[in-house]
Amino acid sequence: MRTELHLISSMATQALLADLAAQFEVQTGTPVRVESVGGVDAAKRVQAGETFDIVMLASNAIDTLMASRMVHAGSRVDIVHSGVSVAVQAGAAQPDIGSEAAVRATVLAAPRLAYSTGPSGVQLAKLFERWGIADTIAPRIVTAPPGVPVGSLVAAGQVNLGFQQTSELMSLPGITVLGPLPPAIQIITTFSAALAATGNRRAEAQTFIDFMASAPVAALKIRHGMTAA
Repeated sequence: MRTELHLISSMATQALLADLAAQFEVQTGTPVRVESVGGVDAAKRVQAGETFDIVMLASNAIDTLMASRMVHAGSRVDIVHSGVSVAVQAGAAQPDIGSEAAVRATVLAAPRLAYSTGPSGVQLAKLFERWGIADTIAPRIVTAPPGVPVGSLVAAGQVNLGFQQTSELMSLPGITVLGPLPPAIQIITTFSAALAATGNRRAEAQTFIDFMASAPVAALKIRHGMTAA
């Protein structure tokens, strides 16, 4: 068996990458070990010089790693665009999220809520500030530890309303996904792959990145709640 490639990613792309890696191994014989952790932790590990062949994170995180030369310059390839959805516990009342005003009212009515610590969460916090409700809801926000899905807090009844990447919510038991944020306030994150500076199998790693960006896998990305970049 050929030595596996090692890829680190955030949790948002975990399920997609598992399927992509499985297809790639069937086609090429090269296994890919996907390690998915909280995006902040993933970036810290790459920055610390841990050995990987490929890094797949939000595009701004990849750019930061490129600036510090922890991924190779010019190797960034955008793979998917991913939006945010809203979830409640299974069996709970399903509030309206059909418009910006409806989402604002739903947020204000929620006794407890949670959102990702990743880039979408940063943008959501800015939205709450723009709405003028950040201080009002601050005591009700429950922060999920890095790598812990917001949906799991919703399923356990620890929060009443959860915001996270659609891909992370869509297959989680114990929740009802109300749907994506309406277009006026939707938060799109682009996830990109790049060659890690610590890897020594650049040609094979590039082949997998090219595979992830190829047209034949676009339908698979849609099945995982994302679209091809």
